[in-house]
Amino acid sequence: MEVEAAKLIGAGLAVVGLGGVGAGIGNIFASMIASGARNPGAIPRVQLFMWIGFALVEAVALYALLISFLILFG
Repeated sequence: MEVEAAKLIGAGLAVVGLGGVGAGIGNIFASMIASGARNPGAIPRVQLFMWIGFALVEAVALYALLISFLILFG
């Protein structure tokens, strides 16, 4: 196998985790909408945790993208 083909396969495998990130972000915001619909008074208390969870899940996406770019261009 050529080195360039191995790089492309490795970069593709590195971004497989982005599917889970998309599902995680969808789950976070769906839970926020559902909890806000049930109890609108709790939105300010829940919103902080929503943003923290979003940032942590998005960080996983950035790490996967970084690894993919390092494999491709490194």
